[in-house]
Amino acid sequence: MAFESNWRSSLGATERYANIEKLRKSIEVKGLSSTGTAHKTAFDIEAEAYNTSESRKAYENACNGIIAAPADLEHPDAIPDTPGILIGKYQDCHHLASGLVAEVYRSKAVALKVITETRDVQPHNPAREVQILTEASHSAIIHLIEKFRDQEGRFVLVFPFMPLTLAKIIGSGSVPESFTRSCFHDLFSALAYLHEHGIIHRDIKPSNLLLKSRSGPAYLSDFGTTWHPTFSAVDEPPNRKVLEVGTTCYRAPEALFGNRSYNTSLDMWAAGAMLVECLRNPPKPLFESRDTSEDGNQLGLILSIFKTLGTPTKETWPEATSFSTPPFEWYQEFPGLSWEELLPGVREDTIDLVKRLVCYESGKRFTAVEALSHQFFISQE
Repeated sequence: MAFESNWRSSLGATERYANIEKLRKSIEVKGLSSTGTAHKTAFDIEAEAYNTSESRKAYENACNGIIAAPADLEHPDAIPDTPGILIGKYQDCHHLASGLVAEVYRSKAVALKVITETRDVQPHNPAREVQILTEASHSAIIHLIEKFRDQEGRFVLVFPFMPLTLAKIIGSGSVPESFTRSCFHDLFSALAYLHEHGIIHRDIKPSNLLLKSRSGPAYLSDFGTTWHPTFSAVDEPPNRKVLEVGTTCYRAPEALFGNRSYNTSLDMWAAGAMLVECLRNPPKPLFESRDTSEDGNQLGLILSIFKTLGTPTKETWPEATSFSTPPFEWYQEFPGLSWEELLPGVREDTIDLVKRLVCYESGKRFTAVEALSHQFFISQE
């Protein structure tokens, strides 16, 4: 019984955070909480399990009770049999998710993005999102069917309904390499198209990669914070871009340290972090981060990046010498971990692709075109 009474001493902070992250994703997938409060809810559930459980097994059971694979992964096209609401001409609309400026509903074969926040919440811009999607033409970018104002005067964007996201797949357990290869081929294809036109998506994350089925294809979505060289030029000149972009653990270091001149390589960092998450078994984020609305989230993410990759120097990150907030002379230097430690059991050629995406110096990161030509997409399991 001595082991049981001291079980908390054997539970490290990394393991606790991993459970919080799994809880957060499960909560978001199941729609048990809005995106903005999912992290806090997960933190509260884990804290209660930690403080009240009498054993390590009881703690794990308390956490895993809500981390079970979502039912809609088995029947992703299932339509609720309860009556929905009317939005414009679309009947039986059922709520799917809520974000900072919009709510998403499903009506049979379409998804409706209803803009609920009319104030200027930079860099969110639904009008610019429509401009970009109207102009864009690529098989791996979600198609905008139409736009309209509903009975309440709210701006509504209509898309094809996609039953799954990469976040849901990650939340259900280990991700097959064949699926990862197919999914990221679609993602890099979409990014290659966008980047060729100077467009930066700025919110690459698992929940923004939509899937038609468990085998794909994948579609890049949510262009609400996207930067366009023409449409965004007035509000955000190329050398004065908004820094508060990206989500939690997928935010690139150049934005964290004040480089307003960041470019398309910002998306490649996020894509690389996503790829690592999918390659891990079980899936786990590369970096630890609180929700962007929480105090200290940026400092916590910086610390996690430094502990994981090692504290950068002027030699390893020369471009950062010109940032408004250089990352050097950190109060503590961290050696970082090797990629073999971060991705145990993963093939060398796959690790090579990751290394070329998740690196401090943005100019050394692979472009989307270079990533598509990598051996990872040529090799077979």
